[in-house]
This record gives sequence, C-alpha cells and structure tokens, in this order.
Amino acid sequence: MICIIAAYDKNRVIGMDGALPWSLKKDMERFKNITFGHTVVMGRKTYDSIGHPLKNRRNIVFSRNRLFSAEGCEKCNNVDDILNLAKNETVFIIGGESIYRLFIEYADILYITEIDALFSGDRFFPEFNKSAYLCDEKTVTDGSTVLHFKTYRKNKR
Repeated sequence: MICIIAAYDKNRVIGMDGALPWSLKKDMERFKNITFGHTVVMGRKTYDSIGHPLKNRRNIVFSRNRLFSAEGCEKCNNVDDILNLAKNETVFIIGGESIYRLFIEYADILYITEIDALFSGDRFFPEFNKSAYLCDEKTVTDGSTVLHFKTYRKNKR
C-alpha cells in the first residue's frame, strides 16, 4: 500500500529553503505515530533537511545520483521498485515536492495536515483528485494554529 503523509498551508506550501517553514508539535507527533515501524521514502533533499535516518523506520532515499549514500538508509531510483515493495507492506512517501509528484497517482491513503495559516515557501504539495477519496477529518489546535488532520482513503468503487 502506498501512503502519502504531508503537511501544507492554505497555499499548499510544504517547504522553504530546504526546511519546513513551521514547527508544529501536534503535526510532528501525528507524523511519528502514523509512520512508526513502517517504510518511509523520501527524496535526497528531504533527507538532507532531516540529516539522519528516522528511527524505528526503514528509510529509503529516492535519488538519481548514483554516488549518493547515507548510513542507515537504502537508496532507490526507480518508481517501480517502490510500487513492488508496496505490494507486501505499507510504504509512506514523506516528501519532498518532486517525490510527491512521482507517487501521488499511486496513493491509496493520504494523511494530510492542512495548516490554517499562510507561510512563505518555494515547495508545494501537488493537486490531487479529492473526489477519488473518502475523507475523515479531525481539527485540533497547536498553540494558536488550527490544524485539520485529514485522512483521504481511495474510493473502492
């Protein structure tokens, strides 16, 4: 199963200058709870922004750079390899923009945090066909920021 997990603001901003433009404890807790014990796939730039493999997860860095390596991570450069892996386990696509674009059409579930605020950004979450999914939503506050935790599950019509 392919799952995407992301947070974005009202303009779909997901990043600025290689980093998250916000620090939201409840969103990070949700991310950790959902991905814990699973495989996460990230682009090289996302890996660079984190700086280390995520604990208690199988980390795969998607990179076309044949020389790239990172201790504690596997490297992949083929969408089909990830899709084949997802036939036997739950795989979480965790960013960034270009990796989301590669996998959005294959997503069975999207775990989205919509941040009810505006941030400056240079990376954006791609549009997707929301009508192809059923959505559950929970609204929480993190300090003064309203977060909409949305789970989109693909319609099995």
